[in-house]
Amino acid sequence: MATKTQKLKTFEPGHGYTKEDWDAVDFPELTDEELANMRPAKEVLPPEFFRTIEEHRRSRGRPSLEHPKKQVTLRLDEDVIAKFRASGKGWQGRMNEALRKAAGI
Repeated sequence: MATKTQKLKTFEPGHGYTKEDWDAVDFPELTDEELANMRPAKEVLPPEFFRTIEEHRRSRGRPSLEHPKKQVTLRLDEDVIAKFRASGKGWQGRMNEALRKAAGI
């Protein structure tokens, strides 16, 4: 179950920061007027910012494959699966190669 973080209104020792750190922070809550005057980021920031963010997001993770494998549901006999699994790690790849060979690819 998620717990709600309680905001401290006054300095209390033992939270990993000093009284000087607490006093150095000036972050007042926004007023209703400030909230009403806020605009969406797309209206304020230049389009290049969003293009750069999107390029960065797409560059993360595994590179795209030219011919990615497709996931399928296939029912096979237990002994066939057991034989491939018994061959150790990478058994799915070996099964794929056996199917390619049987298909003449």
